[in-house]
Amino acid sequence: MTTVGFLYPGHFAEDDYPRMEILLDSTIRLVVHHTESPDGAYAEDALRALGTPGRLAAGIEELQRSGVQSIVWACDGGSFLYGWQGAHDQVAALARAAGVPASSTSIGFVHAVRKLGAERVAVAATYSEAVAERFAAFLRETGVEVTGVHAAGVTDAAEAASWDADRVLELARAADRPDADAVLIPDTSLHTAAHLPELEEALGKPVLTASQVAAREALRLADRPAWAPRLGTLFANREQPPAPVSWGSGRAYAHGKKS
Repeated sequence: MTTVGFLYPGHFAEDDYPRMEILLDSTIRLVVHHTESPDGAYAEDALRALGTPGRLAAGIEELQRSGVQSIVWACDGGSFLYGWQGAHDQVAALARAAGVPASSTSIGFVHAVRKLGAERVAVAATYSEAVAERFAAFLRETGVEVTGVHAAGVTDAAEAASWDADRVLELARAADRPDADAVLIPDTSLHTAAHLPELEEALGKPVLTASQVAAREALRLADRPAWAPRLGTLFANREQPPAPVSWGSGRAYAHGKKS
């Protein structure tokens, strides 16, 4: 049995995780612990506050009791707003406290892009333009070319969690560019696990979403390749995790595990 853990802010789209667990191998467990999310606001300072050391540390003990082999901080804004180096410092502290490899969804997006061999991506973000551009800057810092950014201007996580498949597809289409090799949809408050085949069929290219990327990142850290075609191109084959590479000015690994 492979058991991996997620620190997830609030209660918005956490039901994506049991859905993904069903679609993955029966010997994989995805354990979610909820961290504090006072109001679910998408203002930059509120998102940064989600990733403070105290809030992350509060969930570690419960995940340790579950016997997790890796931990992912399943929040985008509470990671990429710290920058590439800051995001690594964040998960390094988490790994030291937990005693297992740790990463975050934001770092996982970069590893997923490289796993697909994508050179150019489009960003479909629920956030404000300012916050969406910070995610794009985070990607560019690692050498990923961002061909376009679309920001929907959602103000809080509850609104994002209410979106259905049509709204998510509308967001993805608005962001897509002909020269993009993949479309990235950050925000773990969006329900996306059930929509990946539809999204990829409509766009004709790989789509990476936050919950999907978080699951792959946790399994990567646990040395557990997984195959689940209904979770999109990212899970469409049985490849081993990619060999270590270096991108940009930062380190291309999460604490405790090379990419």
